[in-house]
Amino acid sequence: MLRQAAGFATVLVLAAACPASADLWGNVECGVGSAACDLSAAMEQHQGQVIGRPGEVGYSDEIDPAQAACRYVPVKKEPPGGDAGDGDWFMVRCSPDGKDPLSHGPVWVKKDEVPTFSPAELADTARSRLQLPSVVIAASPVGDQLVHLPTWLWLSSGWSEVSATASVPGVSVAATAKPISVSWSMGDGSTVTCAGAGTPYTAGADPRATSPDCGHVYHRSSAGQPEEEFPVTVTVRWVVTWSGAGQGGTFPDMTTTGGTSFRVVESQALNNGG
Repeated sequence: MLRQAAGFATVLVLAAACPASADLWGNVECGVGSAACDLSAAMEQHQGQVIGRPGEVGYSDEIDPAQAACRYVPVKKEPPGGDAGDGDWFMVRCSPDGKDPLSHGPVWVKKDEVPTFSPAELADTARSRLQLPSVVIAASPVGDQLVHLPTWLWLSSGWSEVSATASVPGVSVAATAKPISVSWSMGDGSTVTCAGAGTPYTAGADPRATSPDCGHVYHRSSAGQPEEEFPVTVTVRWVVTWSGAGQGGTFPDMTTTGGTSFRVVESQALNNGG
């Protein structure tokens, strides 16, 4: 039996006092002389609202939640020595849980200075926002597969590029993931690698015909396997690139996976009518 498997505007947030944290910024206490604190409670309390006063750097009274990933959150800490000038310390929060690759701190920001990120830094966040589609497996015959009869394999979840962006004032970067291959582990010891999503089988076509681009022929039944089925695992490989502000680059490949199982039985003789 076949079981088909089935943001980033820079804003300024004025935070209230907060408790100690041993996770995101280290085990410290908030207050004068402290560079870090747990900002989760304040972020959840305001739920994406921008807190500040008109005229302040980064202030905005309207924000798209999908573009509100990075915030500069003031924290109390003694000013640095030397000629640092007038300014404040900030923690950079680029996602509610602080796990975004750009989240860091503390940073000293001079008065009236707008903090910026490099294109490469923004690319990391754009990559983290890529939402790759789930792997949805399809095959023909539907249901039991037959020994010595071609099995057609394809992904019904589509096969197209996926993009995401990250931006701050003056700089916007896009990351793009492109699917380039799919590997099918068929459960009988065989692996099938296809350059695309595969071609869906057309009803009424010759059942003896092989898929033009992605298929497999089982030469033994799944009898004796757990639940009398072969486990099937599918892995899609994505090439990831980024571009923006006249620059560009690549990231390590990404993968998505899905799984199902095929029951393979001995085929009965097919007459000329299929």
